[in-house]
Amino acid sequence: MKYRHYKGGIYEIVCEAKLEADPDIIMMVYRSEQGQIWTRPKTAFLELVQHEGKTVPRFAPLG
Repeated sequence: MKYRHYKGGIYEIVCEAKLEADPDIIMMVYRSEQGQIWTRPKTAFLELVQHEGKTVPRFAPLG
């Protein structure tokens, strides 16, 4: 599934993974359109952020 970051980038989810140091933390593994691989805790991936005076999702699903 693809997501748009609130700053405009498009990212595709690769998988969800457990953090080795703390298996209760689920990490989102995702890839940019340029092929870079990134990770972020799922809670942060799905959180709402303030941008230009509005509350928006950090990553919004596309389609």
